[in-house]
Formats: sequence, C-alpha cells, structure tokens
Amino acid sequence: MLRKTSYRLVSIAIIFSILAIAGCTTIVKPKAGQTIEPPPTEIASSSGWWSARFHIYWPPEEEPFWHTDLLIAHKILAPVLLQYKNRIRLWRFHRRAARDEAGHQFSFIFYASAETAYQIFDILRSNALLAEMTYSGRIIAEIYDNPDRIAKPRIKDSSDPSWPSSVQKSWPYFIMGASQMWLNLITETIAEIPAAKTPLSLDEYEEFYKEVNVTITSVWEANGRHAFLHHLNALFGYKPVIFYEKRMLRF
Repeated sequence: MLRKTSYRLVSIAIIFSILAIAGCTTIVKPKAGQTIEPPPTEIASSSGWWSARFHIYWPPEEEPFWHTDLLIAHKILAPVLLQYKNRIRLWRFHRRAARDEAGHQFSFIFYASAETAYQIFDILRSNALLAEMTYSGRIIAEIYDNPDRIAKPRIKDSSDPSWPSSVQKSWPYFIMGASQMWLNLITETIAEIPAAKTPLSLDEYEEFYKEVNVTITSVWEANGRHAFLHHLNALFGYKPVIFYEKRMLRF
C-alpha cells in the first residue's frame, strides 16, 4: 500500500513538472527596449470601386498624345482584364485632357474586391513596359487607390451624383460595354496590320499606336452617328435629347 502511494506521489510530481516546463515555454516576455510590431493592415474582403490613373506627358501648345491611351489600354491593361475577368464585376476606361492640374490622364476604373485591387495594382507596378514609359517621361505619374479602405462600396458611387439614382446605378453597365467595344476596336484594327506581330521598341510602339489612333478616330467620325448614337437613341424610342447650346458637340 505504501509502495502504491509512493508511485502515485511520484507520478503527480512528474505531471506537475511537465506542466510547469510547458507553461514556462509558452510565455515569452519582450526584452527591455524591444517593441512589438502591430499586425499588417488587413485587406478588406468586400467590394468597391478602384482606380489606376496614369498622368501622361502633354507639352505646351501641342495636342494631347491620345495614342498613349491606346498603348496603355491594349498592351498593359487588356492582359489584366483577361486574367481577372472572373473577379472584376464592372470596369471602364476614362480619358480626359484639360489644361489643369490633372492634365492628360487615362484611368482604369473597376469594381472588385479589395484583394483583387491589391493584386492588380501590384501587377501594374511591376509592368516592364509601364516602367519604361514612366522612366522615359511619357508617363509623369502613376496613381493607385489604397485597397486598405473602400471609399466607394456601392455600384452607383462612381457615377455623377447629379444624375437620377436609377441612372447612377445603371450607367456603369453602359460605359463598360462602350469601353469593351473601344478596346475591341483597337484589337481589330491591329489585327489588320501585319507589322503588329513584330516585336517593337517603345519608340516604335508609339508610332504604331499613333497610326492605330488615326484609324479608330476615322471610324468614329464616319460611323459614330449611326453605329453608336443612333442605336443608343433607338433604345430610348428615338426620343430627342435636349441641348441648351447651339454649337458643335463632342459626346
């Protein structure tokens, strides 16, 4: 009986020793002067609108280099759209040029998760052609939204707030289709140029997309009224659009 009691006491002592050792190994005290880094900012899981904007060099007294928009759209952004086609719900291009702080700016705007935005921006930042365009001064600045915060979570949040709510919610689908057609026009135009299959330097790319831009501009001038505006008007029962000024219009 005494021997069994001794064995029991020894066993209990061993168990307490193991627990004591295990407890000591799980407690890590920071050294004097040591700081504990906070965890990295988590990427939000919900979706929103994101923008990648490219500020393009525009010399004084000259027309904007519109062909640069085509080069960025076709050679840099089209592959991204193809890669993430199942993760981008809505997207569009935005082109503008005015003698103000923004100047000539080409934007890629898309609706997706913050994680997808983070990955797309990472791809663009590491794009070799884009880096060369920036290094050469053709692109003055690359501006990317911060995926850590979703500022525009709703579909209508990237539309003009002066529009009716129904238009704000519907317009992103319209402009995505128009942007896709414009991108397809670039692709189809290039497919008809045999030299397009030849590897090109940046200078040669620039001259090449100047040619493509001229062709697409002529397509718009000759066919825009019927192929684009007429059929858009037909969707609304051929009802007239009200204009308040008598002048030439650029839509």
